[in-house]
Amino acid sequence: MPLEDYRRKRDFAKTPEPAPVAATAQAGTTGRFVVQRHRATRLHYDFRLEIDGVLVSWAVPKGPTLDPQTRRMAIHVEDHPIEYFDFEGVIPAKQYGAGDVIVWDWGTWEPEAPTLEPRKAVQDGELKFRIEGQRLKGRFTRNIHLSDTDVETVIRKVVLEKKPVRGVVSNGMLCSERELELSDEHDGIIDLPAEMAAH
Repeated sequence: MPLEDYRRKRDFAKTPEPAPVAATAQAGTTGRFVVQRHRATRLHYDFRLEIDGVLVSWAVPKGPTLDPQTRRMAIHVEDHPIEYFDFEGVIPAKQYGAGDVIVWDWGTWEPEAPTLEPRKAVQDGELKFRIEGQRLKGRFTRNIHLSDTDVETVIRKVVLEKKPVRGVVSNGMLCSERELELSDEHDGIIDLPAEMAAH
């Protein structure tokens, strides 16, 4: 059953997260991406790509970056339903993923050669893609990185494209006004180059 892992982990009578509607997945369909900030047991960012009618998802503990020299560990998690794309809310205590969720960035994406079949590329271990978001823009790669002690999935930017970004700086990270509402302290509103937006 599509999204079986997503359904199994959640009690939709208790969580505000959306239950999947009837599957409308079409092989080869892509389009949108979303990054959601998730303050669960540990703060992390959920990076999701629309592939074949679902949101293929990775948890990125340190958040995405626009620095092409920096790799970010990305933990592949269960697919999420398309209805999750604009989800914001507070998952109650004792529920899976308890904590607040807000949309941090969103936009469109498309695969790039030679990984033009996204689902197969994810399974094979490397996906090259371009995204056009409110904060994140440019070419990225998601691949398997072999280290001396472990095998980890990483997402990194491969071409740096500078563009001013306006937002709220809170504890050194660029935030939206919605994030500020959920934050205890902030430094002010300033313009920063885009490569600093996720540091």
